[in-house]
Formats: sequence, structure tokens, C-alpha cells
Amino acid sequence: MKEYVKVAVDAMGGDYAPVEPVKGAVDAVNANEEIFVYLVGQKAVIEAELAKYTYPRERISIVEASEVIETGEPPVNAIRGKKDSSMVVALNMVRRQEADAIVSSGSTGALLVGGQVLVGRLKGVERPPLAPLIPTAKGVSLLIDCGANVDARSSHLVQFAKMGSIYMEHVVGIRNPKVAIVNIGAEEEKGNALVKETYPLLKACRNINFIGSIEAREIPEGKADVIVCEAFVGNVILKLYEGVGATLIGKVKSGMMSSLRSKIGALLVKPALKATLKDFDASQYGGAPLLGLKGLVVKTHGSSKAVEFKNSILQCIQFKQQQINEKIKEYILPDSEDKAKEVE
Repeated sequence: MKEYVKVAVDAMGGDYAPVEPVKGAVDAVNANEEIFVYLVGQKAVIEAELAKYTYPRERISIVEASEVIETGEPPVNAIRGKKDSSMVVALNMVRRQEADAIVSSGSTGALLVGGQVLVGRLKGVERPPLAPLIPTAKGVSLLIDCGANVDARSSHLVQFAKMGSIYMEHVVGIRNPKVAIVNIGAEEEKGNALVKETYPLLKACRNINFIGSIEAREIPEGKADVIVCEAFVGNVILKLYEGVGATLIGKVKSGMMSSLRSKIGALLVKPALKATLKDFDASQYGGAPLLGLKGLVVKTHGSSKAVEFKNSILQCIQFKQQQINEKIKEYILPDSEDKAKEVE
């Protein structure tokens, strides 16, 4: 039997469930023969959606889960109390190695809690970070952390840099990725207490390509491939990025429709503009992996459409084939063992 990359999709999580998760799963198996998808959720609802499509039926299976975790529920209570929810059932499939990965657009807090409690951290990993790819003028950069660890320590940020470097090199294909820490200036002595403490530690790391500080305005330029920060700063950067992008696109479109002359010009530039804007569409890069766990957990936006689900599912192929978890263990475990000896 062919060995597939098996992905459990939380078919009931997110604003457009189950319509968009199901369509994304169908698009993924139609696009790549290496993918097998488990659609986890309420069977009758999922079957009704699947009936709309043509797809290789031997590569999509429904796993029954009767409950749904709502966005506003307290994360810990939701994971503990709703054991038959689509998210918890999918996470347990990853824990039992029945699936290689979970993709969900459900509650971020619940997924982060469930990832750590149910799937579990790799040995030596202090805090798993959430790491989305963001578009830049030179391609993409990895923003790590953007939502998992608001109160991080310097040792956490060092691990984020190492895990981010592994991901960018082996999943995205950027050789010797450039690593930078978010700061309010280029000088080494600038920054808050966390940045000042972390900077020399990153500088001393022999197995990452640390280039120093990066200011927010330099991020869209693609100055660094791995952008390191704690989750409060990272989430602000991500949300501002998305908001400014949507506003600019809206302004361009309204400007093009403002007069007859601009409408004619819009018709002429539409193909080139469409291609350019596609490069800055974050949905084509898939979801944000929660790195450092024993299995792959991928978080997509709550408002994700089918294309983001499809690309999130497909990104799991490279993660498994490149043995990212094994590589993370190689980098992280020796450091944690050295620290343990120091304590002794």
C-alpha cells in the first residue's frame, strides 16, 4: 500500500465550516496524489458537502466527531470538556500517529492548548511557537512567534530562531536563511530588556545566520528570512500587515473605478496587477505551523477559504518528507542537555 501523508482536517472549525474545509480537502487530494485526508466532524454534514465534488474517494475518509469548539470558549475548558469535538478528535489522531498533521481554522487558543497537552512537545523544546509565512518583496519570511507565547524568555527566542531556520531551509528551500530579531533600531544596545538579553545569545549561535536587528519597516522588504519576536509583538505585526494590505488593495480598486479614464487604464493593467497582488496574498502560503511538537499542528485563519485549506494541507507534505521534527530534535536536544548538566 502506498504511504500517504495523512492530514486530519478539522471540518467544523472556523467561520466557513464545513463548506470551505471540505472544498479545500477535495482540492488538495485532486492536486497531489501523496495526500490522504481525514475530514473530522459531523458525518452527515460532511457527506452532504462531499457530494458536491468529484474526487478520488479512496483518499478522503470521514471521522465522526459530534461536538464543535466555538471561538469564544475558554481554551482549556474546551479541550478538557469537549473530548468528542472535531478539534480534539483530530489532535488525538496526531498524538496516536494515525495522522501526520492536523489543519484547523478553529479557536486559536484551543488549538494551542490542545497541541501542547494532547500532541505534546518534542524533548528539549521549551515553548512551541506559531510561525506563519508572510509575503515580502523578495518572496516570503517566517514570523516567529505570532501568537503562542506572549511572555517569552530569551532562551525561548533562541529556540524560535533555530526552529525557524530549519523550517525555512528545509520546507521553503531557502539555503542558510537570514535571521533577525525585531527591534526599534539597528544598534545592538537598543531595544527592551528581552531584546537586549536575546541579541548576544543569537549572535553567539553558530548554527544560525544571525544578521542583527530588523525594524518593522524593513520586514516587507524581505531583509530577513526568519523574523524573531515574542508573540505580542509578532501578532501586532501580523495584524497590521493584513490590515494595511487589505486597505491598500481596496484603495487601488476604488481609485481605478473613479472615472472613465481610470476604468480604461484598469483594463490595461489588470493582468499585471493581478499577478503582482497574488504574490502578496497570504492564503497561497498555507497556514501557520506550531513548531516543536511531536506532530504537525497547522493553524489557518478563522476566515480561511478553500485555497488556504488546500495549501495548508499541501505544506504538510514537505514537512513530513524533510523530517522537520527530527531535524529540530538534532538542533534543540543537545542545548537542553547542556543546560541540564549546568544545573547539576
